[in-house]
Amino acid sequence: MGGSGREDPAAARVAAAMRAVDRRDFLPASQQRFAHADQALRIGHGATCTQPSTVEVMLRLLDARPGHRVLDVGSGSGWTTALLARLVGPSGAVVGVEIVPELVTLGRANLLAAGLPARIEQAEPGRLGRPEDGPYDRILVSAEARRVPRRLIEQLSETGRMVVPVRGDLVVVDRLGPDPGDVRTRRYGTYSFVRLRATGED
Repeated sequence: MGGSGREDPAAARVAAAMRAVDRRDFLPASQQRFAHADQALRIGHGATCTQPSTVEVMLRLLDARPGHRVLDVGSGSGWTTALLARLVGPSGAVVGVEIVPELVTLGRANLLAAGLPARIEQAEPGRLGRPEDGPYDRILVSAEARRVPRRLIEQLSETGRMVVPVRGDLVVVDRLGPDPGDVRTRRYGTYSFVRLRATGED
């Protein structure tokens, strides 16, 4: 594909992970026949499994690497959590958080069936993320916030990165040092997500 020799290594890693982790295994039976369609699919309880092309963009921008510690906010059926586990490998760690108890149960069962070393925890109303397991090298948010959540920036490592949908835009947030206010943000196109269900600054 050209001779520049500058193929994006993050894109190659993400493509390999998406080939290895079948979306079908993370969908309700009624939706499994649509697993390879590039569309968001309902998984119950007002939640959706994000369309593959959007997940690919988010993961490429996140650039999760082997050994990274990652937080997956809004883990849903566990598909993104599983993909992240594949990306960080056995030397990394992935924890998903989900506000809907039924989806926590579903996501845990799906991860167990996939045999991937990640876990999903019940999110607590009024508390965004999971600070006790931080800091994180990467945070992926699969629901739309009204503004960049400062409480999640505070859970990033000093060189960490977060990808989060904010008012229709996909935003990459890079933390630049010990001060949580010292960040760089970049916007990448318009995407549609379900609303982030948390309180305070969402």
